[in-house]
Amino acid sequence: MDSQREALQRIITTLANKDDEIQNFIETLNHTLKNVQVNTTKVMIDLEEEFGALQATLDEMKASMVNKIKQEQAYKSQELQNQLTICNNALESSEELLDYANRTLSTNDPEAFTKAAKQIKDSTEMKLIFTRAGVTMAPAFRLSLKPKISDNMTHLMVDFFHEKQMLRSLKFLPVPRAPEIDLADCLVADNCATVVWRMPEEDHKIDHYILEYRKTNYEGPPRVKEERNWDIIDNIKDTEYTLTGLKFESKYMNFRVRACNKAVAGDYSEPITLETRGFNFTFDGTTSHQNLKVDDFTVEWDSSGGKGQESRIKGKENKGRSGTPSPKRTSVSGRPASARSNRDRFTGESYTVLGDALIENGQHYWEVKSQKDCKSYSIGVSYRNLGKFDQLGKTVTSWCIHINNWLQTSFAAKHNNKAKFMDAQVPDKIGVYCDYDGGHVSFYNADTKQLLHTFKTKFTQPVIPAFMVWCGGLNLYTGLQVPSAIKSLQKGDGGLGGSENSLTGLAQ
Repeated sequence: MDSQREALQRIITTLANKDDEIQNFIETLNHTLKNVQVNTTKVMIDLEEEFGALQATLDEMKASMVNKIKQEQAYKSQELQNQLTICNNALESSEELLDYANRTLSTNDPEAFTKAAKQIKDSTEMKLIFTRAGVTMAPAFRLSLKPKISDNMTHLMVDFFHEKQMLRSLKFLPVPRAPEIDLADCLVADNCATVVWRMPEEDHKIDHYILEYRKTNYEGPPRVKEERNWDIIDNIKDTEYTLTGLKFESKYMNFRVRACNKAVAGDYSEPITLETRGFNFTFDGTTSHQNLKVDDFTVEWDSSGGKGQESRIKGKENKGRSGTPSPKRTSVSGRPASARSNRDRFTGESYTVLGDALIENGQHYWEVKSQKDCKSYSIGVSYRNLGKFDQLGKTVTSWCIHINNWLQTSFAAKHNNKAKFMDAQVPDKIGVYCDYDGGHVSFYNADTKQLLHTFKTKFTQPVIPAFMVWCGGLNLYTGLQVPSAIKSLQKGDGGLGGSENSLTGLAQ
């Protein structure tokens, strides 16, 4: 009986699930049907607008051509009318001269006849204006008996034969083919990602492209279900695009692209995955001095002794980043993290807070910016065994640069209770580069990438980002890759601004 009940229950569950699937499918079909109706109406409206625009263009061209014909008619009519007037005047002059010549023939006075004949001869040679008759033959003899203007208007006609053939070949725009991303030409550097693609065949009717991307921690092809949705960059006119100012808090990024013409968007390209690993960490509030108020990326001096800080730290611990604390982030000191037990991690004048990620290998980079009117702060790395009273740069296990704006500004590199004072101007933002394997800790002007100082050593333990703040605050920028300019400098070990062996003694 129980087995039958269980079997029946499984059948009911299966039917219920199938019922939900069918219901969802029906909703999808209804939604698709509605979209078909809406899109059909839109396509018809767009088609009407396209043919309307074509008709408007033809009407505009027709009006222009008609105007040209009318101008040509007016010009030719005026020229012919002027020529006609000249010919009439010449004809009138010729008739008057002919009449005068006939009268001369009937003259009996030899002297008068000779004079008149000479005048007529001279007139026909266009040398004499008859004062007596008031006429001249000059216009008649200068007149060209040929029309200046042709009556031919056919050169203003147009032939739409090829255009008609072209219009008859009009077709609907095809769906664009999927672009192909050129993985070899794609580049990830300086927290920027450049994606390059091409069309499988040349298509002059592509209007624009749409690029979609998302961050992921999974290598290989994109997963169907992912924590993050696709971000969209629309209306790209070129076949490449560069995303700038990215924060690499994930290991990879997925990219895909599709081509669009005026009618429709085509299929997506085969997606690609690019590695975008950067050094990502936050301030670890469980390690901070009680006079420091700590957020993920901000630490500020708090003269009240950090009241209310423990509740925020506990909330952060309970919330976690992904439900399961990372082994490297559980405890900087190697013990399980506890807000109460670690609130005295640093005390006295060691106003210190550590990062929540260890460096055990590789090359890493992060940046720090001091808040306005910050009196004193240090930026560097240390082993995680710093004592609660230890100050950065005063131990053999810590390396830092220290800025003191109290009374007068000083700028020094510190290690093992020794300091090297620097003449350089304190930058607005400082970049920290740690090459664990190479044993380098370098500090840069984050804006210009000018090297400020380099410590060269051999690490025997994992190191951790470390910070000291007094009367002020620091803003932290992580998820950054090592900048290309710094890689170039470090490649030749060039520009080392100093080493631990060159530090001068620091007054006790």
